[in-house]
Amino acid sequence: MRQHQLVPPPGSTHVRKRVGRGYGSGHGTTAGKGTKGQNARTGGGVRPGFEGGQLPIIKRLPRIRGFKNIFKIEYAVVNVGDLNGFDGVVDAPVLAAAGLIPNARRLVKVLGHGELTKNLTVKAKKFSASAKAKIAAAGGSVEEK
Repeated sequence: MRQHQLVPPPGSTHVRKRVGRGYGSGHGTTAGKGTKGQNARTGGGVRPGFEGGQLPIIKRLPRIRGFKNIFKIEYAVVNVGDLNGFDGVVDAPVLAAAGLIPNARRLVKVLGHGELTKNLTVKAKKFSASAKAKIAAAGGSVEEK
């Protein structure tokens, strides 16, 4: 098969009907636009969002102020006191499986609220100074990744 032999399947295309091009076309006169009025005129019609003179929804809703910082990094927060139920190495997949963070792909920050009684290796993106101190005091280690 060559490029000049390609044709669309039968019935998949149709010829566009040209309306409003004189009386001989069979679809002259108003050309499907009704009679008179704003929408029948050349260049006529209303702007997008126009609601017939009713107060538009864009004006009825409150304005959203400020801006959204697209560079903001959101961390899933875990406290040191929540880590007592784990053994060995604690990282994002382990925390996600336990339901402490939404999913394993989230960046984790460990904060120092609570007490740690176990010797753990904790892997997270960020740690507060008090969290580092409490993990070290319990005999554990901290790995920032």
